[in-house]
Amino acid sequence: MRAQQPDLPAGCHLIALDSVDSTNKEAKAYAQSGAEAGTVVWARQQEAGRGRHGRSWSSPPGNLYLSVVQRPDCRPADAPQLGFVTGVALADALGKLTDIPVALKWPNDLMINGRKASGILLESAANADGQLAWLVIGIGVNVELSPRDLPDVTSLQEEGVTITVEELLSVFLGRLFWYFERWRQEGFEPIRERWMSFALPAGAEMRVRMPDGDVFGRFSGIDERGSLLLGTDNGSRRIDIGDVFPLPPATTG
Repeated sequence: MRAQQPDLPAGCHLIALDSVDSTNKEAKAYAQSGAEAGTVVWARQQEAGRGRHGRSWSSPPGNLYLSVVQRPDCRPADAPQLGFVTGVALADALGKLTDIPVALKWPNDLMINGRKASGILLESAANADGQLAWLVIGIGVNVELSPRDLPDVTSLQEEGVTITVEELLSVFLGRLFWYFERWRQEGFEPIRERWMSFALPAGAEMRVRMPDGDVFGRFSGIDERGSLLLGTDNGSRRIDIGDVFPLPPATTG
């Protein structure tokens, strides 16, 4: 049985399900079969939710799980910009629904009081000529619940925010489709500026886990492509792939 649908922005085609293996898996199947841009798969729960690098994502009822099909007219190398579009839209939506401060952590996590409350997963495919065929953006937001075995994860409810999944879905989709259109018309720069307004503070100490080892440095922002800019003792570094772990401020004895 399909759940009741919330108010939707123009161009949004919502498929509301009670349960699914993975909204990304479902959305990719729709994308491969020709679904139009703006198709959104929303499920009350996922039986096999996934995060970045194939990690499992706990997906019980009470949280927000959705995946969006897009067909942006851009190079595959520019597709990750839509992850930043999505992060900005989510931070904006929460700003409209609550006054709790949120922060965006590169590349795609939303943080509340230093703990992760949401993640974004991008998956795509190219045509035979190497152009982007479709992009699926998966979003998971801990609204009521967070995994008990992960100390650095939280939920909106745990942070004192009382909103429903439907309220968040409706406002978020409105902001998401608005920012999609702004990115399409104006490019990445206004998105980058808005993302930086939600980002961790410049100079924040962090560890970046990369395929070839850890790098320590200070957050300097993101560049015109969305790459992380990290100040290290050996100079500035541009990072395209990695996991960021903010470090507590240094203390003196």
